[in-house]
Amino acid sequence: MRQAGRYLPEYREIRAEASGFLDLCYTPERAANVTLQPIRRFHADAAILFSDILVIPDALGQKVSFIEGEGPVLNPVRNGADVAMLDPSRTLGHLAPVFETVQRVRTELPDEVALIGFCGAPWTVASYMIEGGSSRDFSIIKSWAVRERRCFETLMGILVESTAAYLLGQVEAGAQALQIFDTWAGNVPARDFDEWVISPTARIVASVKMQAPDIPIIGFARGVGDRLESYIRGTGVDAVGLDSSMTAAEAAQKIQPICPVQGNLDPAYLMVGGDEMERAANEILDELSGGPFVFNLAHGVHKDTPVENVERLAEIVRSRQAS
Repeated sequence: MRQAGRYLPEYREIRAEASGFLDLCYTPERAANVTLQPIRRFHADAAILFSDILVIPDALGQKVSFIEGEGPVLNPVRNGADVAMLDPSRTLGHLAPVFETVQRVRTELPDEVALIGFCGAPWTVASYMIEGGSSRDFSIIKSWAVRERRCFETLMGILVESTAAYLLGQVEAGAQALQIFDTWAGNVPARDFDEWVISPTARIVASVKMQAPDIPIIGFARGVGDRLESYIRGTGVDAVGLDSSMTAAEAAQKIQPICPVQGNLDPAYLMVGGDEMERAANEILDELSGGPFVFNLAHGVHKDTPVENVERLAEIVRSRQAS
């Protein structure tokens, strides 16, 4: 879950050298270095590619920028003409620097350390594309998807096609597992969940598996609550990331019998550290280590997290692995 980032001083040094966030993502030498930074510090079992889910709309031709203190800003897609301007044929060429980053990282990683590639799920990526950035209530995309259903379906089809090609490009470059992030899946109305979340993700999974059947795919559908089981069964993902809305005991009972789970320490505990973090981490390890399980956070590392807290967490997990 976003191993690299502003909490690491070495990341901030490299970030200062880049002309912008996307420049950092598209400069293979720097992006590879950033990907490897947490591995050098914490000796995790897997590296997570440093990139961003919004490279897909950028590759399609939508104007994407990142403003300090504000986050991503996109020229919004709001009608059929905007959708028609998106060009899936330019996706792989535009994202060639990301594939080079994957190649560089895989070359430098020890054989026993896996490399995880990733993408954003169509609903979440479309949310940014249509809203024009982050949103509090996602009212624009939800109303647009209902009012302009055919146009929205066209957009989702473009995202499915481009995202599947992007993931396969990462696999070809050396990624050994993939994760699909649907960060805003919890904002989808229940009656539309199958159509807007499950179906597009299932199509991506099927497309990837057709050409790379042995590559594990992890799904992360944040905030979906009781719909997580239907998400797993409907999408065909091999494993599922857990947010912090589900306890480890609930996950052991309901989710682990279906598939491996990944998670789910809330980043707030990592930021606070100390005894509270250790108790929370050990509780997750106690509950989930009896089945297929990858220890992880429930979301990304907060920028204000002390590095020593991450070091201590890595020590706790490694000591439990050894025992």
